[in-house]
Amino acid sequence: MISPSHVRSALFSLFWLGSSFGHASQLHIGAATVDITPDRPVPLSGQMHTRISEKPETPISITALALESREGDTVLDQAILISCDLVAIRDGITQKVREKAQGKIPGFDLTKLVLNATHTHTAPITTDGEKYRFLRKGVMSGEEYTAFLTDRIVEAAVQSWAQRQPGKVGWGQGQAVVAQNRRATYADGTAKMYGKTNLPDFRGIEGYEDHHLDVLFFWDLQDHLLVTAVNVPCPSQVVEGLSVIHADFWDPVRRQLRERHGEKLHVLAWTGAGGDQVPRPMFDHAAEERMRRLRGLTQLEEIARRIVRGWEEAYEVAQLDPVTGALLSHRVQTLDLPWRRVTEKELADATAEAAKYRDNPQEQWRYLWNQSVVDRHETEKKGTSGTYAMELHALRLGEVAIATNPFELFTDYGVQMKARSPAVQTFLIQLAVNSGGYLPTPRAVAGGSYSAIIQSSRIGPEGGQVLVERTVEAFNQLWPAK
Repeated sequence: MISPSHVRSALFSLFWLGSSFGHASQLHIGAATVDITPDRPVPLSGQMHTRISEKPETPISITALALESREGDTVLDQAILISCDLVAIRDGITQKVREKAQGKIPGFDLTKLVLNATHTHTAPITTDGEKYRFLRKGVMSGEEYTAFLTDRIVEAAVQSWAQRQPGKVGWGQGQAVVAQNRRATYADGTAKMYGKTNLPDFRGIEGYEDHHLDVLFFWDLQDHLLVTAVNVPCPSQVVEGLSVIHADFWDPVRRQLRERHGEKLHVLAWTGAGGDQVPRPMFDHAAEERMRRLRGLTQLEEIARRIVRGWEEAYEVAQLDPVTGALLSHRVQTLDLPWRRVTEKELADATAEAAKYRDNPQEQWRYLWNQSVVDRHETEKKGTSGTYAMELHALRLGEVAIATNPFELFTDYGVQMKARSPAVQTFLIQLAVNSGGYLPTPRAVAGGSYSAIIQSSRIGPEGGQVLVERTVEAFNQLWPAK
């Protein structure tokens, strides 16, 4: 007896082949870019201490891409993908956006609206709490900024959906040395994020670096470039310590692309699997600084130069092969990932650290960071911890695969997903939908240090491998066996 799932898979295969090669489907494309720069001083997210931004060094923005696949008047599938100049999509933000968008985007399934963050550390907070209880008068709170932000996100989603028009898509890959692994390893088996490399016991850099630059291009039917989505496997953290509003390297990237390809070009910023990466070198600082000085570039401008050069390489080829009838398929599912369990040593260390900071009002971030581990251990003892529910979006667009996750995902997991993907080209978008914290590899956990210790990580290597397997499974369902 043939199961219903096999029948659905066979029908999907036949439908896909007919639509892809017969061009029965039509891709509709819309886009919008909206400013989200605050007009008042605001606390900045991304450090263990409170910073107040007094001015915007650059604008920060959100970019929305609306996609809809149709066959005649029949809608086949849809998506609205929105990149945000934020450190993370904090829990509750996506839900607020979907609630506010109710009734404002006719014909759109709001479960297929996806937010992602660029991980700039010079963007406003979107949470309040103990860390920010001592803000001076006139400083915008997290609650105020979040209300402003979510209104603007809905505005961008509505605009992008309203502007849908038939178009073409292309994809290409360039190379750009942006991501550099930021964890140094030592002779005793330990590792340290941003650890010194000019020491006798330094033994190497812990993990892989992905220098692929994956790019999507969207044109109207008259071949005008409307939108580009740029997938960089590295967070935007060049100017992370400043006390100003700043979009980091995405600001010069956008400006340079618009100077070359039109001021109305919408640039979607996607951060790939890069939880253990940084856009700065761990060694050879002097050589890199000399090259920048001779070129007359700042570090931001140098990173932008590399990205734009890789983008142009991809564009040169992609425009030779635009696809008019690329079919979109977008699947949403919930993954239940196991929590990383707290060991007795981790509990003891976190308890001691929490006690150290408990009564210091200026160190509430560190207190809460450590206390969260103690609280997690209590739920484990009671058997009430359950699992971490993660919203996975898996998309097929022509011969391109796209998948999201909410983590600062270590690059090795991304490499597994890409290597096992059936697509011609695979895009991974981390820090999407919600905020899941760091997801380290087994060797990172063994080495220790920030980003791999229990305080930094809600989901550990066991959950990371489940994420890999389920993401690859989702890709395979979008590419049914012929």
